[in-house]
Amino acid sequence: MPIWLLALTVMTGALALTVAAWWLVTTNSTVIIVIRHAEKVQDGGVDPPLSEAGETRAALLARMFGDAAKPGHIDAIYVTPMLRNRMTAAPLAAQLGVTPTVAPSDDPRALAQRILREHRGGRILVVGHLDTVPDIAAALSGASLPPIEPDEYGTMYIIVVPRIGHANLLRVSY
Repeated sequence: MPIWLLALTVMTGALALTVAAWWLVTTNSTVIIVIRHAEKVQDGGVDPPLSEAGETRAALLARMFGDAAKPGHIDAIYVTPMLRNRMTAAPLAAQLGVTPTVAPSDDPRALAQRILREHRGGRILVVGHLDTVPDIAAALSGASLPPIEPDEYGTMYIIVVPRIGHANLLRVSY
């Protein structure tokens, strides 16, 4: 076999391996958005509804992620059984025609594993609480996160979990 043919074969094989590796790393990344429920009615009892400001924030989520015809919409929604969490997700869920999954918030690691197992490659919204959002985001990203302040409702953690490699975390306010 001529040396140039051998070199061409090796280069073609190396290129094919590079393309395959790139494809494995970039496809099927899972995007999880973790937020605290929107503002609640103060002194509203054990399970208060959203305040007017909370309803406005819930409507903003629907505008941000609710167009199913465009890329970037949410594929699945997880909420706790609390009314304020369900109300935060309701406008988005209604707009997308998605039924939120009610999941307990007492085991953030189990919730993270469930999301990654059941929604690989999807875009998921998780509506948690003051004391669970940092733990859920940490379980998904591997990052150590500070607690959320009691009056902090607009923090959004966006975690991108690639098929291969480490998760990336972005903290934004909305």
